[in-house]
Amino acid sequence: MYDDLKYKSIKPSKNLSDFVDSFWCMENKSSQTIETIGLPDGRIDLSLIKTTENCFQIRLLGLGTHQYEKGEIPANSLTFVISFKLPATEYVFSESIADLINSGKILESDFWDFNENDLKNFELFCEKASAKIDSLLIKEIDVRKQKLFNLIYESNGAMSVKELSEQSHWSSRQINRYFNQYFGLSLKAYCSILRFRASLEHIAKGKLFPEENFSDQTHFIKEIKKISGSLPKELFQNKNDRFILLSALSSK
Repeated sequence: MYDDLKYKSIKPSKNLSDFVDSFWCMENKSSQTIETIGLPDGRIDLSLIKTTENCFQIRLLGLGTHQYEKGEIPANSLTFVISFKLPATEYVFSESIADLINSGKILESDFWDFNENDLKNFELFCEKASAKIDSLLIKEIDVRKQKLFNLIYESNGAMSVKELSEQSHWSSRQINRYFNQYFGLSLKAYCSILRFRASLEHIAKGKLFPEENFSDQTHFIKEIKKISGSLPKELFQNKNDRFILLSALSSK
């Protein structure tokens, strides 16, 4: 793939697993910017990034619902990221991210007491970030929400809204009101993104048929095209070119 692109991922401790998907870092050691096609993955990313052009920045990226053309991994860049699950919006950030659909924002350069020195050691960054997140968890997660999100993530979005509502003992109307208020999209739309993300790993292996909860091949192709702008075959053909699935990269 890209010899100068290094990627590493660490899972959170058990007490943070309801709120954090993973910590990961990426370093582009080459002098060339790598152009990519950005694809939605259902996560909220808080990034510390250092490049030769922009020095040090902290960015918050909201949920994506479709591909964006001008994804880039800057030349000679180093990025440390906390990828959050949706409950972090309410319980860690304590605010809605509905206005960050398909967009992001630059935060204060000392957000959460982070600074450029935190990019020197990935493991220490993960420890510092974990301690900060833990300190922000000032209330217990609602049992219904915990059940709902566990079902969503464990099924990769394959369960229907009706099933999720019944098993979490929370009405679909209330769930969708909550989703639109905090995240800017419906539960069904979010589940489609997670199912798409899970399908990408199959597509990268050349499995161009539905393995998640799609009704048939036509439905599978339609949903993949709707979110990515490309057919499954096109994604597979470009899997080592513009389409970069982070989870498919080796950790080094």
